[in-house]
Amino acid sequence: MLSKSQIKQILKDRNLKPTKKFGQNFLINQKPIQQMIIAADINPNDTILEIGPGLGALTQELITTGAKIIAQEKDRNLVAVLKEQFKTVENLEIIEGDARAIVGNKNFCSLQFKVIANLPYYLTAPIIRQFLEAENPPELMVFLIQKQVGQRICAKPPRMNLLAVSVQLYATPKIINYVSQKCFWPMPEVDGAIIKIMPHHEKTGATTDRERFFKIVRAGFSHPRKILISNLADGLNMNKNDLEKAFTTLAIPLKSRAENLAVAEWIKLAKNL
Repeated sequence: MLSKSQIKQILKDRNLKPTKKFGQNFLINQKPIQQMIIAADINPNDTILEIGPGLGALTQELITTGAKIIAQEKDRNLVAVLKEQFKTVENLEIIEGDARAIVGNKNFCSLQFKVIANLPYYLTAPIIRQFLEAENPPELMVFLIQKQVGQRICAKPPRMNLLAVSVQLYATPKIINYVSQKCFWPMPEVDGAIIKIMPHHEKTGATTDRERFFKIVRAGFSHPRKILISNLADGLNMNKNDLEKAFTTLAIPLKSRAENLAVAEWIKLAKNL
């Protein structure tokens, strides 16, 4: 893979610099790349969407799996570098554009595919949610994201949060490993986490009234330190006595906070309120 000095030279030769608005922190350590590829369980028959390949550190290893790799890069300058670097590679297609647009691409989303990416923070939540809510979600997703965000996504009661509920409604997330900030250049302010997300086969999210479900969940987390019944009463304009009866029927403790409920309990609430 490219060393820090090689990355600097490539950018210097083209009068380029890492762009903050694209969250460009390039991997300079092989270990997290290998861990991501192992987690994705790639075989030659797979189609892999790589989001934000940058200068191709992960791409270089992905193409050796024999799978069909579709690398989508938003930075036009880096697209040119990638196309030059991998011009003889047959199992790689490089696309310029925002990865969020591919979710609605009927031609692409009719395929079975996996997603793998070193994601900038600003893309993490919208990308994951968009793919999980898509008509044809990926078989699995493996992301390298900020450590704290990975921990929030994988949270369990009594530390649940809105992001965790949003992901766990549709999938089972798991932290594979943590990645030191020293594995990147430029070095980010925090460490990273490799996270694997496996969509549910039973399509729990698809059978749930999403609009009502998230209206209830957002109301529940509106003031995380307050009792959940109070938040729901205020946010949904509901009678507290009626809420207490519903909680009792569902065997949810009356003093529960939003962070105490697992996704299954939120689903029950949404169906009974």
